[in-house]
Amino acid sequence: MLTNYLKIAWRTLRKQQGFTFINIFGLAIGLACCMLIMLYVLDELSFDRYNTKADRIYRVQSDIKFGGNDMHFAVSPDPMGPTLKKDYPQVEQFVRLHQRGTWLVKRTGEPTSLREDNITFADSTLFDVFTLPLVSGDPKRALAEPNTVVISETAAKRHFGNQNPMGQPMVFDNNKTFKVSAVMRDMPKNSHFRSDFFLSMINDDYPWGQWLSNNHHVYILFKPDTDVQAFSKNFNTIIEKYIGPQAMQMLGTSMDQFRKAGNSVGYWLIPLTDIHLHSKQQIELAPNGDIQYVYIFSAVALFILLIACINFMNLATARSAKRAKEVGVRKVMGSERQQLIGQFMTESILTTVLAMILAISIVAIALPGFNTLAGKDMSIIQLVSPYYLPLLVALPIVVGLLAGSYPAFFLSSFQPITVLKGKVNVSFKSAGLRSGLVVFQFMMSVVLIVGTIIVYRQITYIQTKNVGFKRDQVLTVNGVYAMGKQAETFKQEVLRLPGVVSGSISGYLPTPSNRNDNAFFAEGQTNLNKGVNMQNWGVDYDYVKTLGMQLVQGRDFSPAFGSDSSGIILNEAAVKVLGFKNPIGKRIWEFNDVQAKTQKTYTIIGVVKNFHFESLRRNIGALSLVLDSNSGAASFRVSSTNLPALVSQIEAKWKQITPSQPFSYQFMDDSFDEMYRAEQRVGTIALTFAALAILIACLGLFGLAAFMAEQRTKEIGVRKVLGASVGSIIGLLSKDFLKLVFISIIIASPIAWYAMSQWLNDFAYKIDIEWWMFALAGILAVGIALLTVSFQSIKAALMNPVKSLRSE
Repeated sequence: MLTNYLKIAWRTLRKQQGFTFINIFGLAIGLACCMLIMLYVLDELSFDRYNTKADRIYRVQSDIKFGGNDMHFAVSPDPMGPTLKKDYPQVEQFVRLHQRGTWLVKRTGEPTSLREDNITFADSTLFDVFTLPLVSGDPKRALAEPNTVVISETAAKRHFGNQNPMGQPMVFDNNKTFKVSAVMRDMPKNSHFRSDFFLSMINDDYPWGQWLSNNHHVYILFKPDTDVQAFSKNFNTIIEKYIGPQAMQMLGTSMDQFRKAGNSVGYWLIPLTDIHLHSKQQIELAPNGDIQYVYIFSAVALFILLIACINFMNLATARSAKRAKEVGVRKVMGSERQQLIGQFMTESILTTVLAMILAISIVAIALPGFNTLAGKDMSIIQLVSPYYLPLLVALPIVVGLLAGSYPAFFLSSFQPITVLKGKVNVSFKSAGLRSGLVVFQFMMSVVLIVGTIIVYRQITYIQTKNVGFKRDQVLTVNGVYAMGKQAETFKQEVLRLPGVVSGSISGYLPTPSNRNDNAFFAEGQTNLNKGVNMQNWGVDYDYVKTLGMQLVQGRDFSPAFGSDSSGIILNEAAVKVLGFKNPIGKRIWEFNDVQAKTQKTYTIIGVVKNFHFESLRRNIGALSLVLDSNSGAASFRVSSTNLPALVSQIEAKWKQITPSQPFSYQFMDDSFDEMYRAEQRVGTIALTFAALAILIACLGLFGLAAFMAEQRTKEIGVRKVLGASVGSIIGLLSKDFLKLVFISIIIASPIAWYAMSQWLNDFAYKIDIEWWMFALAGILAVGIALLTVSFQSIKAALMNPVKSLRSE
């Protein structure tokens, strides 16, 4: 029976080649999109699940409100981990990570260093908490001794080639020597943090015991069956027992007074497997994903697949008149309805299987480009892994049943006497369900078009917004600290080059870079209402000028004023929180060391206009600039039209001064855009899938228009004989479809408005959703539908009426 079904199904598909092509090609695109998004979604959901103890690992997060700032950190105080393990038996182990950014690394004796990112200090308990298999070395002792480092296999090959790195010394930052104590396998790519170098925490130059400073990523491994939600209540005890006394020592105030002043501090636990998609804290170890995008892309995949299935259902039911007599004859010959349903379902599943074969080919071709768009490294091999294969097998069966169920039941319900007399009516106007499905198709397409327009408008707004400093034409040279005292010489040499306007050396830039938060108070005050928690950046005399910041009060730093070593420039947000009406000349102070109770006093010499130094998702916070010799990077404002030549000249100056260190640079525009790389990817992916969704919908519309034109051939011939113009016939055939498209626009607009309003809520600075965005989406949808339908309408309208009437 099944063999017979397959033979008949194959003959039917070959006989109707045009509609078969539209069905298979439309389904193939839908399935390919679904598989690509499935790979993306499953990859996002797999983060950190490689850890065998993942279900028992949590990270301590901190939420602090103080000095006008509402801060949400992925870091917590350095004593948090040891204290939780000491005081609470539910804690099996802890590990702290302290990321120190980019360092220069080389083997001892090598002349040239390599620039390595994400150098991380870690406790010796690292391998007790995380599943990081070692190729060589003892996990219990790897980081237990000072001056030891664990490196990845890739780092070992990069620095040692085929030699055994165990026990070999390596030089970090040109002055710190560490011995390789273990080699670990490369960390999986689906980890919320990655590092090629873990250094012993013993060597971290940090003032330990700071309960009021949050600088460490603290992970807790709980014992099995621990009620983590109940355990979280213990943080209130931690605050009163440890943070309260240190706050009293520093500020002379109790935690009750701290809270009465409108401040707060709290800690909570996030599961390890939730960090990548659910944590929106500041100071993450690496950029996270967003569960919102997983939901969006999952919905897009479902929409596109439904559009493809709707095409199948529409075309199958529209062609029902062609198969009505076949159904009648089969029933007269004794076929039961169940057999007919089986026949039509077999055709549906066969069509889907053929579409799946084509879809896999499309995925194989498109995957490299999709990886580039999504920032992933996924492989077609993943589709046949045990994790994906059940989905891959189930997908064509489910889609075949879904797409073929209605046509099968619809076609098998024809009564033999009625159809053999030619009385089956399947006209377009009476096909209410088919019209509803067309509306649904274009409704989803319009939602995608509106979403794409708004995403791109927001990205354009971010890229063109006045952020308070001039980020264009600024070239940043990294790793200037490697030059030591010659950093200033390098700056002066570059300033002599034609096309270089000004230059500054600082480790702090208004792009993703270092940050340093401190609490400041007006002189003579510890009133918590008069305090401000703000970033404190060390800069040089030319920083404000080079970055094009605007002073609204006072003056810039100047070598002519020796007192500027204790001067400070605030932004407008800091002045507002401190409550100064005339800030110039006022003095503020900060604690340098909580335990030693030392403090430093600054005199306000200037106020700089607010500028964005973090993502536009956040409001501008308080910030201060002080003179300091921090030499993380050199920034140069350039005016040259031949930038490649200028970069080569700067590199030559670099190599003259420090030939053994690698030269690395980027433009500030690129660094700024990096903060919004996720949104740019989402916009590009949304545009791609919106275009594909419209293409699939148009394939169905094209097929329906062709069928309707064929059904009305006689009517068109009669109208032309009676004097109807080509234009009136085109309008007649197009208006029914355009009505459906207009209905879909009306339904889609409020849905798109609500969905995109929710997305924009993540940004503190955002565009307004305007009426023209929906109008443009509607015009595009109508234009695309009209072009699709008009082809068939014009073809039918131009047909010779003699031929059409004779054929009937």
